[in-house]
Amino acid sequence: MTRELNYQGYTEIQRGESDELLVRTSRGSACGEYLRRYWQPVALTNEVEDVPRVIKVLGEELVLFCDKAGRYGLVHKQCPHRRASMEFGVCEENGIRCCYHGWLFDVDGGIIEIPGQPQKIADLVKQQTRLGAYPVREYRGLIFAYLGPIGQIPEFPIYDTLEIEGQTLVPYRADYRCNWLQVLDAILDPIHTSFLHSRMSRAQFSEGMGEIGELLFYEREMSFLGANVRRVDEHIWVRVNELVLPNYTQAGAAFSADGTRAIYYGRTAFSRWVVPIDDENSTAFAWAIFGDRADPEEYNTPEGPELIEQGELMDRSYAQRQRFPGDAEAVEGMGRIADQKMEHLVPSDKGIIQYRKKLRKLCRNLESGNTPAHVTDSLPNPVATYGGDTVLKIDEDETDDGRRLIEIGEKVMHAQFDAEALIGLERVETVINTLKSIEAEFCR
Repeated sequence: MTRELNYQGYTEIQRGESDELLVRTSRGSACGEYLRRYWQPVALTNEVEDVPRVIKVLGEELVLFCDKAGRYGLVHKQCPHRRASMEFGVCEENGIRCCYHGWLFDVDGGIIEIPGQPQKIADLVKQQTRLGAYPVREYRGLIFAYLGPIGQIPEFPIYDTLEIEGQTLVPYRADYRCNWLQVLDAILDPIHTSFLHSRMSRAQFSEGMGEIGELLFYEREMSFLGANVRRVDEHIWVRVNELVLPNYTQAGAAFSADGTRAIYYGRTAFSRWVVPIDDENSTAFAWAIFGDRADPEEYNTPEGPELIEQGELMDRSYAQRQRFPGDAEAVEGMGRIADQKMEHLVPSDKGIIQYRKKLRKLCRNLESGNTPAHVTDSLPNPVATYGGDTVLKIDEDETDDGRRLIEIGEKVMHAQFDAEALIGLERVETVINTLKSIEAEFCR
């Protein structure tokens, strides 16, 4: 039957309002203040050389440097003396010296030396004045900073997938020309891999990802999980995407899993933070992970991290981007700041709905004076996480295989939940043994 055409271009509104509470992240904004209560990556370690580097994060221009003693510092851009930019400062043995009048500052912003002034005046200025500075630490090729009130500085979280022996962690950054929320939302949208990365142009990862399957969503105390449970021939593939509050994400492997062979408790192939640069730009600071439980070492190439990040290279011609869109094209195509209030959300968007609702609540709670929780408040370091792949050989239920997919998906997830309190190899062995027992239960 031919569908009757019904054009509504003139009457349908094209643009609407954004979710202002969540998209605004500068200092003083509700969401910006919330994000400042957590450690955030701000640069790659190899971006910090022997001269200071201007960076922008959460709408604030800052200067990142490493002194000759190997200590990292992150300071306000303008010198408190005559407002010269510290980007032109000189990195010395014990801090950074302003190029204009030679004032020397320690990594915490305290004044070490004020040349050319009477000692009494210099001592008085040292007591009353300082350069704004934030705590900084380096971890596995990324530079992290805490930009919130110093009295509320949290423990630095270490995630278990980053401490697996024998893995290669390759730090990278991916810059997006849009608001941070648009980039972050994709992690809780597991069904998009079946279309954007599979059916719409070419299989950017594996053919198996084109299967739609069943979706499971879980909201936990400090994280959100979205599992896509697919049938690939005689196997069931449970691929888990994860978001740990506020903006740390993990997902299964990009290339090692295709649903055609058994995988017991495979872990993430990329771990990343989506960090607002300002309201119209964001950066994913991340590691591509290679090893037996992540992606194959053969993909550890200069292009590998970009392909793992979004399915295609970031720097491509417009013609290539149109024919083979990746995540950047999808999220940047929404505009620099998307109009979330024009969206028509459906059941597969449950993870996005849950996360935004929780984020709004946390931002409002902070405005009311409630300090937000951190993952290390309830879980020990290294923190147990869930992003990854499990593929089990399980026969098809000829009556209702969709029901079987859901049943197996839930069993796989609870096998990991039940072992959360365990650490190291004990957790790994416990989960794998449970997965193998699930597989055996459904073998004919």
